[in-house]
Amino acid sequence: MPDACWTRNPIDPVDQHFTTRRGTKSVLVLVPHIVAGTRLLDLLPLLEADHRIQVVFTNPLGDSWYATRDFLHANGATVLPWSQARRSHIDLVLAGSVTGLDELAAPTLLIPHGGGFGQYRNGSPPGTTFDQPPQLRTNLGPDQLIREGRLRADAIVLVHDREHTLLADVCPPALPAAIVAGDIALDRLTASLPYRDHYRRALGATDDQQVVLATSTWSPRSAFGRHPDMFDRIVSELPRDRYRIVAALHPQIWSHHSPWQLRSWLADALRAGLTLLPPEEGWRAALAAADHVIGDYGSVTGYGASTGASVLLADTPDRPLLPGSPTAVLAEHAPRWRLDRPLEPQLHAAADARDASGLTALVRDLLTSRPGRAGYILRRTMYRMLDLPEPARAVPTSPVPLPKPVTP
Repeated sequence: MPDACWTRNPIDPVDQHFTTRRGTKSVLVLVPHIVAGTRLLDLLPLLEADHRIQVVFTNPLGDSWYATRDFLHANGATVLPWSQARRSHIDLVLAGSVTGLDELAAPTLLIPHGGGFGQYRNGSPPGTTFDQPPQLRTNLGPDQLIREGRLRADAIVLVHDREHTLLADVCPPALPAAIVAGDIALDRLTASLPYRDHYRRALGATDDQQVVLATSTWSPRSAFGRHPDMFDRIVSELPRDRYRIVAALHPQIWSHHSPWQLRSWLADALRAGLTLLPPEEGWRAALAAADHVIGDYGSVTGYGASTGASVLLADTPDRPLLPGSPTAVLAEHAPRWRLDRPLEPQLHAAADARDASGLTALVRDLLTSRPGRAGYILRRTMYRMLDLPEPARAVPTSPVPLPKPVTP
């Protein structure tokens, strides 16, 4: 008999008498936080319309962040308690983080939840120097990918050939599991660019307005951590008749500080016309619409540079960056936002710098080695791991949905 924490579900033998479709392969989506969840949701359309597959979700951190719990249940899927998921028979695990992998025995596909694995970690202390071993600074080292002599994932998805070279240097035992698939999030963003006008209208921008996306990752070192008044500054300096200001903040800011607190902190800017995007989705739609991006070392800023938007970089001193990565190239070529100077001329200068340096093409080439191919490679990989023939239907690469701004 199920215990008190048991959730009725379609993959456990104890509940098979409720099942309509039997004999399916089970896919467990591992979501410890919203960022991993949103990236993994990009993979699930690759399994659509296949009656041989049953997908369920779980959170290896339990309900430690209510925002992750709400995110999972809002998608309408079966969500297993972690204690139950660990005991269930699973044919394939999809993971956007190594959290929880050591407690699962099923074949696992690990995909990065940002702009690739080959960046320095958010947790690197100020003053970290480049003479430290690379495995101490990236998410591709043995401390991340190997536990007790066992590789933690059967397929490790890389976005770029550069990461494959890095992996060969810092963790050679992981090379047999490495698959350079490109970046499915970037492919969806690229597929969205032809619908720029639709996204602009959904954000409330008129034909006479330029869209400015202001974005921050999390941590005290981030743009919002260093400059809590950044959105107030931007809204106050840019005329409302010429600019539509949109804010995208890292989901961990929402999860840790709460939506109420974030709306409270941004209350003045929201009253002054700031458009705030929810943590789950909307940032790619805003990037497709954006003329300018003001951001820090977070992956959203790098994605923004790939769309053709100009980039004004919030200075983040002491931030260790991996040489040759998109973030490092942005730090080298994009102009810094100077808080002691008027903002509007700096946006014009950023556009000139973008055109002079060829920054758009440069960053796009660094974000993926397989442009437009991630869906094909990932679907082939997942079906191989499931030991199922791949469907004949076309691989979908859908534009992202229209943004739904947060109501103040």
